[in-house]
Amino acid sequence: MLSGRYRIVVLAFEGPDRYASVGGLGVRVTELSHALSAAGYPTTLLFVGDPDAPAVERIGEHLELRRWAQWLSRRYPASVYDGEAAKIADFGRSVPPFLIDEIIAPASANDQHVLVLAEDWQTADTLIDLDRGLRGRGLRHAATLLWNANNTYGFERIDLRALAKAATVTAVSRYMKFELAASGVGSLVVPNGIPSRLLDGAAPRDVETLRQALGAGPWFAKIGRYSPDKAWMQAIDALAHLREMNHAARLIVRGGKENYGEEVFARAEAHGLRTLQVTPSGRDLASIASAIAEASDQADIIDLRVYLEDPILAALYVSVEAVLANSRKEPFGLVGLEVMAAGGIPVCGSTGEEYAEPFVNAIVVDTDDSRELASALAALVEDPGLAPALRAAGPATAQRYTWPSVIATLIRKLPFIEAWQHAL
Repeated sequence: MLSGRYRIVVLAFEGPDRYASVGGLGVRVTELSHALSAAGYPTTLLFVGDPDAPAVERIGEHLELRRWAQWLSRRYPASVYDGEAAKIADFGRSVPPFLIDEIIAPASANDQHVLVLAEDWQTADTLIDLDRGLRGRGLRHAATLLWNANNTYGFERIDLRALAKAATVTAVSRYMKFELAASGVGSLVVPNGIPSRLLDGAAPRDVETLRQALGAGPWFAKIGRYSPDKAWMQAIDALAHLREMNHAARLIVRGGKENYGEEVFARAEAHGLRTLQVTPSGRDLASIASAIAEASDQADIIDLRVYLEDPILAALYVSVEAVLANSRKEPFGLVGLEVMAAGGIPVCGSTGEEYAEPFVNAIVVDTDDSRELASALAALVEDPGLAPALRAAGPATAQRYTWPSVIATLIRKLPFIEAWQHAL
């Protein structure tokens, strides 16, 4: 455990506000900050937040939210990435002196040590300047600086070598570790995590409701933005192969608003697969199940046009034969763990999902070939003992990647990290 003399600061562009939560980063830093504070560590999450929310907000005894650059967010109201360049410049200019004067110097005077966890490329220059400022004030010993790589986005905009001299670089998976190594930077792996509450699994009544709505299958699901990286074409082609193998396979999808979705459905049409867009009357389970039931006999692919709350997502993960989380490039693969925690079966790719063991707790495809995916899904359908075994093994894997477990991994690495930074 971290000693009581530690204070933690999490730096990120995204955060818990709807304005500031665009992708997985917002979920990550929010859940991480809550887990740290729940464990008793005074934690500050500093992010570019909603311009109309309080600048400083306390949540519980140990968590503080600081919404940064709100004056710029008012000028750029669409989202956290609206006016990104101006916000990055302001973040880099104003955050380091604030942290030194308002958090690190006072903490040092009270014999406390500050652990700064910075996320993604937008914070890289901020951390470099923070290191420089601390040295100028003779306070470098008072803080441990970590910069975390969640993906390769923005690598071309970072001076990675300067960053590696200013802070310890961490990565969410071995895949990201190798990506950093290809850029000449070493890193320590501290995996991504999921909230412990997800281990409660899906409500059996919700699962039964969705299974009845879906009807005869086998049904598979794919959830994610429409991007070539998410291997949508492999999924569509595999569905067609399964039907050629006399498996009446069908697919339920929930994508984004990306234009690539039109290409995905054009591929389905070329295979003769019937796609039906379904917009439920509400976000509740009854409305969603009713809409699915009405469409299930009319389509090979149901395109579900509604936001899915976590309990409904969990029920969907369990209701289908497997969730196609296969990707061509996946820095970590959080969806696979969420599926395992619910009691479902994830289909993973071969990049970031190092937790996935083929035919032990998941289906894993090593290539972009749709025939490999179709063959693995056929094995799942044809072997009556395989699916129950995979469903039983998944939650035990997910347990190892809950935020408390991830935090324990980080803590065990801190003695080496601190010794290295103090030697600089």
